[in-house]
Amino acid sequence: MYLLGIDLGSSSVKVSLVEGDTGHCVASAYQPQREMPMIAKKMGWAEQEPALWWRYVQLATREVLKLSGVNGQEVAAVGISYQMHGLVLVDKDFQVLRPSIIWCDSRAAEIGEQAFHELGEEKCLTHLLNSPGNFTASKLKWVKDNEPEIYARAYKMLLPGDYLALKLTGEPATTVSGLSEGIMWDFQEEKPADFLLEYFGIDPALIPDIVPTFGEQGKLGLQAADELGLKVGIPVAYRAGDQPNNGFSLNVLQPGEIAATAGTSGVVYGVSSKVTYDKFSRVNTFAHVNHKKNAKRLGVLLCVNGSGILNSWMYRNIGQGNLTYDQMNLMASDVPIG
Repeated sequence: MYLLGIDLGSSSVKVSLVEGDTGHCVASAYQPQREMPMIAKKMGWAEQEPALWWRYVQLATREVLKLSGVNGQEVAAVGISYQMHGLVLVDKDFQVLRPSIIWCDSRAAEIGEQAFHELGEEKCLTHLLNSPGNFTASKLKWVKDNEPEIYARAYKMLLPGDYLALKLTGEPATTVSGLSEGIMWDFQEEKPADFLLEYFGIDPALIPDIVPTFGEQGKLGLQAADELGLKVGIPVAYRAGDQPNNGFSLNVLQPGEIAATAGTSGVVYGVSSKVTYDKFSRVNTFAHVNHKKNAKRLGVLLCVNGSGILNSWMYRNIGQGNLTYDQMNLMASDVPIG
């Protein structure tokens, strides 16, 4: 039995095939071979075409099956990790209405800041654990205000991973963890944040059904199975944003455990059992992959934007081709703390 993992990043889509019994990675592939295109029509904007995400999922999945020699009919389930905080809007036919406004797009920052002050900082922090900031809910409000014809046609709002799951199963859905990263989850009420949606004038019906992070979220449809070379009806059994997923992959699940990872951005991610917040918004708090109403698990996230490109700058200008990234990491590990 094999399991297929899809990781939707902002630079590429990576697909890995693992043995279900051992966890051994049989093969991995990523697409495109060069960095994924990003649309920036204005300063501070960042968009990507969801159709391209799906195309790269197809290419990378086919490549993994070819590299491994595994028959796609032997894959028993699919899991998804994805770039957080993005917005995808689809109509009733599940057609994408506009490019996705992705995590590093800053156009909605003022909208979120205004909501933070007008709703009240204490109200937002105690219920959302964050300022609405530049997250998904604020991006949806931006579309409502600036592209009303698009908003009027929207049937469901999705996070990037929700979109991939929709393509796989034909069913729009999201998770508590996903809604929390979009700042649309009320941790006091343990339900979608109606007060924020009402303030923004957003129709709550745009939020799709909520499915568990772990467990059957839908079955692979005929068209998706044909496009990927997989078996019809296998479950999509896991979905989480990249940072909660990174914590999970490093077995960071219980209060006090911490993960540090680096990619396009650098992140320190710790788990807490307390529904609390940073009143200075230096860190963000979201529902972790194992968060439950009766067993709180919150992921506290410190993000350093640009760590990937800074690391690349070090590699080119200091290493000057004489050092590998692994050698740079070893040198950095010898530097005393502080």
